[in-house]
Amino acid sequence: MFDRLSERDFQCLAEVIQGHAGIRMPPAKRTMVEGRLRKRARALDLADVGRYCRYLFDEGGLAQELVHLIDAVTTNKTDFFREPDHFDHLRDAAVPAVLARRGDRLVKLWSAASSIGAEAYTAAMVLAEMNRQGPAFRWAVLGTDISTEVLEQASLGVYPEEMVDPVPADLRRRYVMQARDTARREVRIVPELRRQVRFQRLNLMDPHYPVDRDVDVVFCRNILIYFDKRTQRAVLERLCGHLRPGGFLYLGHSESMAGGNLGMRQVAPTVFRRD
Repeated sequence: MFDRLSERDFQCLAEVIQGHAGIRMPPAKRTMVEGRLRKRARALDLADVGRYCRYLFDEGGLAQELVHLIDAVTTNKTDFFREPDHFDHLRDAAVPAVLARRGDRLVKLWSAASSIGAEAYTAAMVLAEMNRQGPAFRWAVLGTDISTEVLEQASLGVYPEEMVDPVPADLRRRYVMQARDTARREVRIVPELRRQVRFQRLNLMDPHYPVDRDVDVVFCRNILIYFDKRTQRAVLERLCGHLRPGGFLYLGHSESMAGGNLGMRQVAPTVFRRD
């Protein structure tokens, strides 16, 4: 069996993926796409990736398969306390500034490409610790992603044991539970923290986001690099439109807002504040 994507099929897939999710698929990604779509073809009991593409493009299967296709090809690299200086800034500068400006009210944080939830739960740990140490304030975290599969895992809050290694030991003791069956080598975020974090599907390519327009902090890290410049600009405009005046935007360390002119000023490396 010659289970490879033809040039035509890969080009059609690349156009669909970029058009729907904004993610560029250069020729160098072809082998990765083939590998991931083989699993999807098997799930549908189709012989190979060529037969899968016939189903998508010649037999009208794309409409009902689109979400699964995006799930299959989306890269969901994430870690707890990834780029930890951002979480230091959140604790030491951003949240205190928000509270000083707004007083005793709900602090809203949005993880805009949340994947399996590590970033959202990391932020939740930081906010919970600030609350525990006082003075108390109300807070809530929203995580969104285009992939339904990763959102299901995020909602469960179950992870391989080694994945929480970057979490400081005192926070692990408070916010992470070991599986009763130690042979499974899994952990779960404690229910008290999970209740404060909500997940929903959202495509950053959509023209409108079903998210509150008074968010205090937005994390959108390490996703813009997959978009072309025009899409980056459009996404940043929409994200900034959901921030309160004085709110903070965190980008990945390989990303920037160069030429943005979006009413934001840089206050730390890849951290911006809305005027």
